[in-house]
Amino acid sequence: MNARVPAEVFPPGEFLRDELDAREWSQQELADILGRPPRLISELIAGKRAITPETARGLSEAFGTSAEYWLNLESQYQLSKVKLDNNDVARKSRLYSKFPVREMLRRGWIRASENLDVLEQRFCEFFAIPDMGAQPALNHHAKKTHATLDVTPLQLAWLFRVRAMAKQQIVPKYSHTKLLGVVEQLKSLVLAPEEVRHVPRMLAEAGVRLVFVEPMVSSKLDGACFWLADDQPVIGMTLRFDRIDNFWFVLRHEIEHVLREDGKGDDIPIIDADVGSGNDVELPECEVRANEAGARFCVPPDQLENFIARVQPYFSEQKVLLFAQRINVHPGLVVGQLQRKLDRHDFLRKHQVKVRSFVLPSADADGWGSFSE
Repeated sequence: MNARVPAEVFPPGEFLRDELDAREWSQQELADILGRPPRLISELIAGKRAITPETARGLSEAFGTSAEYWLNLESQYQLSKVKLDNNDVARKSRLYSKFPVREMLRRGWIRASENLDVLEQRFCEFFAIPDMGAQPALNHHAKKTHATLDVTPLQLAWLFRVRAMAKQQIVPKYSHTKLLGVVEQLKSLVLAPEEVRHVPRMLAEAGVRLVFVEPMVSSKLDGACFWLADDQPVIGMTLRFDRIDNFWFVLRHEIEHVLREDGKGDDIPIIDADVGSGNDVELPECEVRANEAGARFCVPPDQLENFIARVQPYFSEQKVLLFAQRINVHPGLVVGQLQRKLDRHDFLRKHQVKVRSFVLPSADADGWGSFSE
């Protein structure tokens, strides 16, 4: 069998002709050996017919080669005939691998374009990068399920959407003192779910930009905190779990990051473990503090521990409601903390009422059927 290193890809028929010449066989003789019509051999040599798996098996038996050899020759030849006018496929593949393109187009975060140059430019502008070869970066502390994972494209897109919306808000200069006062005022709102409607205004008055953006499927983000260039703090929330206890815990968690200026000048994103994971000791100290602040805001820990010591293991609904009334919080906040303490996430779940419908009308929000421009 002649070894050939061609400058171009030849049809398999050329190699078949070489095999016949080497053995001094005619096309008719090969047809007799294979038990196939002579026309098949003629069309294979002329490149008018492709080699099928059945034909490849027969040729491998006749010439002592492998069937894969003939199938590879055929596939290489067929691929050589496919000419792409440009590298649009490779560029689109890179774009789709780098960003959640379909979801961002669906939400209107990026305007669609048939011109790939224009589309790439719009993604570069969204992520504040000079070109497609650069990597987006945004300092943040995010409270999400997996503490050890890097920021995913879904999460990064969400964060940049929060940033874009936050930059459009007009708020006074951030005041640490005012935010401390807001935290105290927020405590008066935890008794009734509809009171969450006041939160965006109260934070804005302290110079904190609060944005709600619906999470992307599988992004697993609950909230995030980061800083704009002019030292303006931003809190983004997904309301992934529409429950009164989760709302207040996540909000107070992110407020704690703002109060301590976490993430301000930090180039490495810190991802928080989900509430109730039981792995606080493995988290950075700033995240442990934020989790403690969130839990303390929902239910004072000393009072919760005292309640548990007095009534366990008989946590009746009536006792929980009386305890919530005594400490002047909505029962859902107590239920949320008890679920985590007892590792019983089905416990009195009916009291974890929804709050999304109360807060979104008064907030800067994107998603849930209504997309912000």
